[in-house]
Amino acid sequence: MHRRALRTLILLTVGVLVAGCSEAGQPPPPAADGLAAQLKEFQEGYFQRQPPFAVSQGRHEFDGKLPDWSADGLKATAAWLHEQRTKAEAFKPETLNDQQRFEQRYLTSVIDGDLFWLENAQQPFTNPGYYLDGGLDPNTYLSRPYASPDVRLKAFVKYAQAVPKAAEQIRANLRMPMPKSFIKYGADGFGGLADFYRSDVPQAFASVTDPELKSQLSASIEPAAQAMRGLADWLNSNLATGTEDFALGPQRFADMIRMTEGVTTSLAELEQVGRADLARNSDALKQACAQYKPGLPIEQCLAAMAADKPTVGVVDEARNQLATLRQFVVDKDLVSIPGTEQAQVAEAPAYMRSNSAYIDIPGPFDKGMPSIYYIAPPDPTWPKEEQDAYIPGKNDLLFTSAHEVWPGHFLQFLHANRSPFEFGQLFVGYAYAEGWAHYTEEMVWDAGLGNGSPETHIGQLTQALLRDVRFLCAIGMHTQGMTQATCEQMFREQAYQDPGNARQQAARGTYDPAYLNYTMGKLMIRKLRDDWVATRGGRTAWKEFHDKFLSYGGPPIPLVREQMLGPSAPSALF
Repeated sequence: MHRRALRTLILLTVGVLVAGCSEAGQPPPPAADGLAAQLKEFQEGYFQRQPPFAVSQGRHEFDGKLPDWSADGLKATAAWLHEQRTKAEAFKPETLNDQQRFEQRYLTSVIDGDLFWLENAQQPFTNPGYYLDGGLDPNTYLSRPYASPDVRLKAFVKYAQAVPKAAEQIRANLRMPMPKSFIKYGADGFGGLADFYRSDVPQAFASVTDPELKSQLSASIEPAAQAMRGLADWLNSNLATGTEDFALGPQRFADMIRMTEGVTTSLAELEQVGRADLARNSDALKQACAQYKPGLPIEQCLAAMAADKPTVGVVDEARNQLATLRQFVVDKDLVSIPGTEQAQVAEAPAYMRSNSAYIDIPGPFDKGMPSIYYIAPPDPTWPKEEQDAYIPGKNDLLFTSAHEVWPGHFLQFLHANRSPFEFGQLFVGYAYAEGWAHYTEEMVWDAGLGNGSPETHIGQLTQALLRDVRFLCAIGMHTQGMTQATCEQMFREQAYQDPGNARQQAARGTYDPAYLNYTMGKLMIRKLRDDWVATRGGRTAWKEFHDKFLSYGGPPIPLVREQMLGPSAPSALF
């Protein structure tokens, strides 16, 4: 669900479990060396129950399979997760070494996160995002060249043949009435898949000439498209009775950040921290605009920054930026760059343009596959004014490139591949991944990117303000009764978003309450950095800090804090 899957193979040594019974007649706790076997058991069992996750990691024996989303299947998955947690907790901490204790807690945190969304939040029954974000996307078969187009077409056909049954299960699970924003999100997502199957999939496999395979593709597309369109139409038919009852509530929201990210900070303190960061970035924006466009209102200052478009095209501009950013990381000695891998940059194909920019990094079992940073062009059917506005300004793009590649997600993945904590090579938390990528945007500015240019600083600050408002909207809408309309107004007035983006961002906060993790993760990493380097040379220790932080894979940041500072270190996360 809210977990970015990294791409390295877990190499686990299977230990020997101790047999026998204790004096009380109960089995003794398992031997420490059996933890590796337990991690392996969990990994393989997880692949069986979440085959799209396995496919994303490169385990293509799972190609075409979808999870069992029936009520009985979901119940069985929850029971298995509880069983796995019991097995993990059976290892007594005093029998484990430091790394084993870390991996034991890492494993239970992964299980707790899944259990929160499955049981506490009841997402399979309340939120279409559970399915849209949890396996229905078939892009791996279309966009990743892990095999010939013929082989990948066969995988897609198998997937498409599984879609009608999945649609039946989804419709049986989702309960009405549902929040209007959830209905719209689900209808757009399921309806978009129907259009995607019909128009984009044939284009993606246009190079396949085998008439039998093409016939199988044609025969599988329409039933799958009709199933998804039927779901969309059914959701839309319930829009009239839709509600505004999307809030998790204070207790469940607190449970969310505790079970998914290990954060036990009070909601009142979290809000205070978020408001302070919003104020800090707002003040910095005013100062940067006063330098960049003295006397102009903030909105006109931002418009001027956005109007500074790439002159060589967005893809070529991004390629140039990646070279510049990588060299900047090296010159400033900010973090190690393990290996020689480079991310490619490409224009997003027509069937992958729902996001303006993103990076696709193959899983650990897909050896030798390229990582591609995709940038979507504007829709050619839009009016010219809208097309022009869609193209990012150079400084907007610069910090997107930093977030996605150097030193953001791509560099994080290079380190994760080499992590000594092997479980972290597959399971990476939302706050760890997005927190790191967002943290690096400000970190490179602080390190001198742009040589103090106020225009460059404005590009960084617009990203920060957007994430600050997400943070406060998540808390406000889910714990304080804030309306979606009020959140939308915050995006317009405090993050300076256009009306369309403001609507989209506010709606996202209703069905993705964990989108506070960008800022929450960033702030936890900053605090950990400052505490860690305070006794190690300050700014000169940044590289050592970054390398050590990235060595853990992707567990909850509080767990990383304990590992880096020790259990007796101050526990304040922010």
